Amino acid sequence: MGGRDDAGGGNSAYGRKAFKRSRAHFQDRITADGRDGWPVEAGRYRLVVSRACPWASRALVSRRLLGLEDAVSLAVADPLQDDRSWRFTLDPDGRDPVLGIRYLSEAYDRRETDYPGGVSVPAVVDVPSGKLVTNDYQQITLDFATEWTALHRAGAPDLYPEKLRDEIDAVMDDVFRDVNNGVYRAGFATGQEEYEAACTRLFRRLESLEERLERRRYLVGDTITEADIRLFTTLVRFDPVYHGHFKCNRWKLTESRVLWGYARDLFQTPGFGDTVDFDHIKRHYYQVHTGVNPSGIVPLGPDLAGWTTPHHREELGGRPFGDGTPPPAAPPGEEVPARGRP
Repeated sequence: MGGRDDAGGGNSAYGRKAFKRSRAHFQDRITADGRDGWPVEAGRYRLVVSRACPWASRALVSRRLLGLEDAVSLAVADPLQDDRSWRFTLDPDGRDPVLGIRYLSEAYDRRETDYPGGVSVPAVVDVPSGKLVTNDYQQITLDFATEWTALHRAGAPDLYPEKLRDEIDAVMDDVFRDVNNGVYRAGFATGQEEYEAACTRLFRRLESLEERLERRRYLVGDTITEADIRLFTTLVRFDPVYHGHFKCNRWKLTESRVLWGYARDLFQTPGFGDTVDFDHIKRHYYQVHTGVNPSGIVPLGPDLAGWTTPHHREELGGRPFGDGTPPPAAPPGEEVPARGRP
């Protein structure tokens, strides 16, 4: 998610210019063989996220499930931005304690001066040089799953099993186009027809996902995969922001027996719900997207208590971590504050 939005002109431009999701400009990869000049190395890289951002939340979930907390340190940006985008005002003196910078844009500038695009999260920064390595939100988590295996925790799940990759990729393509990105196309539409087309396509895809998940616990195979992570990060934001703020309101997530049960199942799985900060999510969308919500008023609802209620999805079988084990509790300092939890 960019700080200077993909539509251009700042966050006030949302809803006034046609929305287009930019491709990641910095697509270097951190790999086991270091072929792009960035080898996998414990302690060398810092993952910068916003807990508000669904694209960054993928990386948060993946990092937790795979046990990469000691290998890749974490920087959490303020959910509210100013003209220079993502900032580290949650940290003492307003600076990231490892990178020593006030704004993520400083790491971008060290990589490429006068970079014309937006400053987006997730971003991986090389700690020794302070340079951005990648902001490729589609590839970062796939590489966590496949290139960082030497540093995975004992019992880490296989989130991108080779024998299922074609099916996972096909499901993720549909989810990205119609759901992950679809909510934004609806929310930032500049006209009625554009909005209706995006919203209709979104709910058709959600209905097809309901059918897929009616008798299977997870999207592909009988364990959690990258596909589930990518759908979850949109579903967990659906009622708090997309239903109202983005006008994706044909029905609420809580009104879908299948998707609501599926989302609760994942939320209650270690590594998912314990990375979600509803306070950051709501404040970011409603206070930063001034083109959509000029008043900046943050709604009181919805009631979040339902996220911890029984889901009964275990009756469908499946093993969340396959032959592996759940991740341990979040490391000290990475816990979601009480105000952001149900």
